[in-house]
Amino acid sequence: MSAIRVLVVEDSDVYRESLLFLLRRDERLDVVAAVPDGASALRASAEHDPDVVVLDYRLPDLDGFEVATRMRELRPEVAIVFLSASAGEAEYDAAERSGAALVRKDDGIGAVVDAIVTAAGRADT
Repeated sequence: MSAIRVLVVEDSDVYRESLLFLLRRDERLDVVAAVPDGASALRASAEHDPDVVVLDYRLPDLDGFEVATRMRELRPEVAIVFLSASAGEAEYDAAERSGAALVRKDDGIGAVVDAIVTAAGRADT
């Protein structure tokens, strides 16, 4: 089975680089790109054709849900895993309604990886 192609969208340089380091250690994942904002995410999604987009809920230029909506207009099959530092019940509900997962940043890398694998439909790997 091929690796899950992952696009990381995170505006914090430190958190983005940490995610890259940790995600690249998992042989099930292939991080195809990492970008700091919504506009770059839309370009990278079109260019790299990811299976899963790990998307910061709050970005400096576009709302994460807006980015996800635009991506899915072009590629309905793309799975979204939102990241949030301060998600509450409303954010979890909104993510669920949009068909996306939401992981709090302080849940740890294991929760992020689990959400990616589940979102890709490979929970059995």
